Amino acid sequence: MNRFAESLYSIAISVWVGGMCAVGYLVAPVLFYKLADRTLAGNLAGEMFALVAYVGLACAGYLLIYLMLHRGWRAIKSSVFWIVMCMLALVVAGHFGVQPIIAQLKADALPRQVMESALRDRFAAWHGVSSGLYLLQSLLGLWLVVWQERGKR
Repeated sequence: MNRFAESLYSIAISVWVGGMCAVGYLVAPVLFYKLADRTLAGNLAGEMFALVAYVGLACAGYLLIYLMLHRGWRAIKSSVFWIVMCMLALVVAGHFGVQPIIAQLKADALPRQVMESALRDRFAAWHGVSSGLYLLQSLLGLWLVVWQERGKR
């Protein structure tokens, strides 16, 4: 059973960080490049980012449980534990904090598109905050991939 839990630990990191990188740095840019309708591209990308956020919540939950069961309270002294905690905090802040603000700005702009409305600057600012959180989470994710073996020791 321990070997299975260890394998699942590595899979969780791979799925979470790989999904973030695939959606954020491959799929979303391709959508905006290839689709003429930027609203459609944004909506599709938003759905994928939401899915990656939920995957992140699940993976972070498993990783934290694994670390606590594997190392006990010593886990909180581990850099891997704190990387996962920071990534989890960024997921929560982005998905449950920033994204609802962005969605409300889009709704307030109707019937116009938000980028064609007076809310354009506020939307751009919040979108920048969201992008910054995602970039930071991605960098922490790459750090987690490199250091994942430390969590198994």
